[in-house]
Amino acid sequence: MVKRPTIPDLAEAAGVSVSTVNRVINKGDSVRQPTRERVLRAARDIGFYGLGTIEHSVTAGREIHRPGVLLLQERRPFYRDLGAAFRRAAAEHLDGRIDLTLEYLDDLSPDVVASRLKYLGSNCDSVALVAAEHPLISDAIDAVLSQGTPVLGLITPLTARGNVGFVGLDSFKVGRTAAWAFDKICHQQGEIGILVGNTRYRNQDLNESGFRSYFREFGSGFTLLEPRATFESANVAREMTEDLFAKHPDMCGLFISGGGITGVLSALREARRPPGFVSVGYELMDATRIALFDGTLTMAISHPIEDLARQTLAALIKSKRSGPDAGAQNVTLDFDIYTSENI
Repeated sequence: MVKRPTIPDLAEAAGVSVSTVNRVINKGDSVRQPTRERVLRAARDIGFYGLGTIEHSVTAGREIHRPGVLLLQERRPFYRDLGAAFRRAAAEHLDGRIDLTLEYLDDLSPDVVASRLKYLGSNCDSVALVAAEHPLISDAIDAVLSQGTPVLGLITPLTARGNVGFVGLDSFKVGRTAAWAFDKICHQQGEIGILVGNTRYRNQDLNESGFRSYFREFGSGFTLLEPRATFESANVAREMTEDLFAKHPDMCGLFISGGGITGVLSALREARRPPGFVSVGYELMDATRIALFDGTLTMAISHPIEDLARQTLAALIKSKRSGPDAGAQNVTLDFDIYTSENI
């Protein structure tokens, strides 16, 4: 018969005294919160019979954080995956308890985004959102900031009169890295098509700026075509890709720096691509993973999605604790690069 773990066993596993374990169980508020957390982790690891009591003690001592996160449409795989990463990060967070409000927006019109931002700002203690640059949204950010609620731009930077934080990638560097890939991988120089989702998302505008910056410096033999806007739509992206091939059949590559990549991939599979054609896209998800495997996509530059969620929650909590006069929290993440050889 397997012996049940005892209080001395738990004390040894947690690296604390027996009296400390007893106080966690019977008088939790007399023990520092980090110590309570350590005892809880050890109790879970060894299967301690009084786990429920320890969980109650630890939960009662945790600071409660109420961040709000506003994402784009849930039907888009990247944002669906990101929402799931936020929920995991909130559940696994140990420095206090996170009561997360996570919303998706189907209607991305500025007045709707501004309205939901104000709602979250009144019901959460900090807010992160993905949004296009627009005066209505900037005014809503300032209204939320004036209430003492910190606001962070997520993935794409946002501006307002007040201090707006940011968590995401260095998009200018993303664009230059994509350009480097074309310069080094293309077998011969030629025309490169560019697809953007919507340049009101500042990260996409910065992507293109970085892309062109690299070629001005190093790639004089390439011709960069005027960017086509997909408006974040897979159907429009497919049409734009088909039109590019119709008008520029000898393109040596295509840079997909915005939304609608599933439509682009469908069009690329049906197109008569020249030998050595290079395509660089954004984010790793089911559709791009398959495209890397079958050669439709040459390279994908991606947010580290789990780290993005964790770092955003950490920045929101730090902003709340620091107060409105502490300045904006800005976190620049390293991006991941994927090819068929490392997925």
